Amino acid sequence: MALSLAISPCPNDTFVFHALVHGQVPGAPPVEVTYADVDVTNTAAERGAFDLVKVSYAALPWLSADYHLLPCGGALGRGCGPLVLTRSDRDGGPDRIDLSGATVAVPGDRTTAYLLFRLWAAGRTPERIEVVPFQEIMPGVAAGRYDAGLVIHEARFTYPRHGLTALVDLGEWWEGDTGLPIPLGAILARRGVVDPQQAAGWIRESVRRAWADPAASRAYVLAHAQEMEPDVVDRHIGLYVNEFTADLGEAGFAAVEALLGRAADAGLVPQTSSSRATAWTS
Repeated sequence: MALSLAISPCPNDTFVFHALVHGQVPGAPPVEVTYADVDVTNTAAERGAFDLVKVSYAALPWLSADYHLLPCGGALGRGCGPLVLTRSDRDGGPDRIDLSGATVAVPGDRTTAYLLFRLWAAGRTPERIEVVPFQEIMPGVAAGRYDAGLVIHEARFTYPRHGLTALVDLGEWWEGDTGLPIPLGAILARRGVVDPQQAAGWIRESVRRAWADPAASRAYVLAHAQEMEPDVVDRHIGLYVNEFTADLGEAGFAAVEALLGRAADAGLVPQTSSSRATAWTS
């Protein structure tokens, strides 16, 4: 029986899962794939809609009772955090970091990006938050519909084209404050449906094959890359597919626990047990 898998169409996900999706991982079952923005998968996972699913680490407190956190396949790293973007001609210019009174577009209310933003913006909360499809955020800020926008992924490389400036790099803020990498996206396996040990093995083999022959997934990655130029795709993969993709390790788990612990202390997410307690970690 095929397993249902939900990932984003972003290059890091399609690169990592190419071999698994295309039946190239020995012993793995066939996979039926749904491609969706992470805000969609966060919500779908609450309904138990998928057997394997990519979600935001920020959504984990609502999902850990029904899913195992897998120690591989996700997005976590350094120098890859979300950005808060504004127009350089906004009142106060690019040096005004106080967003009180502002309307800010965000890609989802349970995304890690928004959770990091809320931790950073404590005490200077914007007047209005609007959840906006990711691809509409930068054009909306450039057109003046929003005072600022919270962006992720390839926007790190393309925002100057929209005439925007980075007000803050939330990854840089997080790393400077904690010394830890940035936990962005997690891979979860549905409890009672997917053996987490086997799933971790399939995903690690898919990662290994991706690194061993990057050209094998090229056409598949580009087909789902939402009109990204090939050089942006390469930079995207190089940034988000790293040692933590193969294994979270001590630093990865520490980053997840720090994020969710701080957020719970601030009343932003439910209190939850250690991420290690919800994970299959061997």
